[in-house]
Amino acid sequence: MPPLLASARAARSAYFKAIKKAKRDHWSAFLASATPQTVWTAKRFAVGRPPPHFPELPGSTSPLELNKVLLNHFFPGEPASSVDSILLPFRDCPALTTEEVGRALATSSPTSAPGPDKTPNSLWKRSHRVAPHLIHDLLAPLVAYGFHPPTLKMADGMVLDKLGKPS
Repeated sequence: MPPLLASARAARSAYFKAIKKAKRDHWSAFLASATPQTVWTAKRFAVGRPPPHFPELPGSTSPLELNKVLLNHFFPGEPASSVDSILLPFRDCPALTTEEVGRALATSSPTSAPGPDKTPNSLWKRSHRVAPHLIHDLLAPLVAYGFHPPTLKMADGMVLDKLGKPS
């Protein structure tokens, strides 16, 4: 070992030993001069601060477990598929036609409130006028297999006041 490196290590060791001795001497002097008012300060210094608290939830005893519980609660995994089995096409069901889609859209009001998908009826009507096959191509497989998505089973309702009648 080079002499310069050895002397640097010895100086570093002596420096840290001197700091430890000064801390020990200061602590001993502090305890020797402790009064009834400062004894609790000495206890707090000796024991240290309590660990930081974290909120407790069922199933969590540490911050890591709390993290997992919160993530699982607010960001659950993918839901199970609503289709339990393989769908088979209906044999006796006539195929959906673009004319049937057009007739159904013709009976709906363009000014009625949009459904859960927030798409107004006027947009459905315009898209059918521009590309009649588009809505048919989306709905025909659903009708052929008898599958009705949950979103098509929902509707939004609106209560409108009549003129001249109290609310």
